[in-house]
Amino acid sequence: MMTLSNISLLMNHPISLGLVLLIQSLMISINSSFLSNNSWFSYILFIIMIGGLMIIFIYMTSISNNLKFKIKIKEFIMFLTLTSISFYIKNNLNINSNKLFNENEISYFLLKFFSSNKFLIIFLISYLFITLIAISKLTLINSGPLRKI
Repeated sequence: MMTLSNISLLMNHPISLGLVLLIQSLMISINSSFLSNNSWFSYILFIIMIGGLMIIFIYMTSISNNLKFKIKIKEFIMFLTLTSISFYIKNNLNINSNKLFNENEISYFLLKFFSSNKFLIIFLISYLFITLIAISKLTLINSGPLRKI
């Protein structure tokens, strides 16, 4: 995970950075599904990340000039080396990362989070939906950031 975070600093093209973000969000959703009994949170997290990445990709391709995407051999070798070193270190340590939390602690945490804030969560969902509608009405097709030039 830290390897992907460090690799994202070296990326200079939107496609490669989007690919790193996609892999990182996939790894986070897989880790969160391992830590909890049900995996609905990880599915929702991954779907939201994919939606955001699609919007960012469309916006960046509309405003950026046509740069060719080239894979640099030195950076690719460095990425493979860092990845293999991190896998080697992780496999040689005797720490079982799947059992960091007890299952009862995780279910208690989720129950505590969702039971007391039901009204607040519903309010925030409604607020975000109304904001989405207002922003889509404010930005017209011809004058928005994704207009045809």
